[in-house]
Amino acid sequence: MPTISLCMIVKNEEEVLANCLQSVQKICDEIIIVDTGSTDRTKEIAKQFTDKVLDFEWIDDFSAARNFAFSQATMDYILWLDADDVLLPEDQEKFQKLKAGLDSSVDAVSMIYVIDRDEYGNPSFHYRRNRLVKRSKNFKWNGPVHEYLDVGGKIILADIAVEHKKYIKNTSTHQSDRNLRIYENRIKKGEDFSPRDLFYYANELRDHKQYEKAIIYYNEFLGGKKGWVEDNIRACLYLADIHARRGEKDEEMDALLKTLAYDVPRPETCCRLGDLFKAKKNYQTAVFWYDTAYQKQKVTSGFQNEAYSTWYPHLALCVCHWELGNVEKSIEHNKLAKKYRPNDRQVLFNEKFFNDNLKSKNGKK
Repeated sequence: MPTISLCMIVKNEEEVLANCLQSVQKICDEIIIVDTGSTDRTKEIAKQFTDKVLDFEWIDDFSAARNFAFSQATMDYILWLDADDVLLPEDQEKFQKLKAGLDSSVDAVSMIYVIDRDEYGNPSFHYRRNRLVKRSKNFKWNGPVHEYLDVGGKIILADIAVEHKKYIKNTSTHQSDRNLRIYENRIKKGEDFSPRDLFYYANELRDHKQYEKAIIYYNEFLGGKKGWVEDNIRACLYLADIHARRGEKDEEMDALLKTLAYDVPRPETCCRLGDLFKAKKNYQTAVFWYDTAYQKQKVTSGFQNEAYSTWYPHLALCVCHWELGNVEKSIEHNKLAKKYRPNDRQVLFNEKFFNDNLKSKNGKK
């Protein structure tokens, strides 16, 4: 059976670190915690799980810290997590089975990263990340912020999920601006930005409501034509978000339609186009886009917002078909939406509306 080193970088994570480490301590043969300047009980908590708690001077470079952590590993494979990640019991069992049967020819294992779940416990937003990598391949992290692990070779896709457990952290304004500050310091130094840098810098600008500047950098990123297809699509969707906030409907539609230049129509794009046409009361065109959203074969790469390929288009189609006079189709789509969200208020309202409408018609007869 192969051995596994867990390598983490942390800072002021006393609220979540124990939960993270408890969820993987039976899976890992070695735990390495690299602290980048905690002022709370983070290091004290880490030492309850491992004697390999190391300090690394923070130099505004996440890759440098992660590569240092990786350099300390001594086992066959390296697992990386953030402090607010956990493996649920079911996924711990799956990981144990994976470890027991992992062939030495495997260079990396991709796992599902669940960012959010709906009220029914179903993953609502998720994507894949290479989580387990062979140490001997010496894979490196790249990029000072929004870093990525450059992985190649034989990669397998596991059905193991890593859960991102969000929590409210006591952070100062300075800390919340950390990533934006790193990018802007790099600009001041005259550093060249990679396509990935342009994309994530634009994201930071958008998150900080610097919309005019974000538009400039999204367009520069897309104009370079060297971005990853999924980042290209997200850039268009984020541009659409900005234009929507500014009430610029034509520009919003243009940004959504631009996603079609990069790959097959994605459910989110289709639903948002459907929303625009529904708002114009162009219900027939809206139906086309909503139908495409749930009928299209799901793309497994990139970000997955489950609502747009499950209940959302059906609930919208319920409205559109009613307006078009297609009563049976309207009822059918409400039932399909209910399969995903049995207690949704809108679904239940529609159901009551249909029942009352039917009783009214029967009463008139």
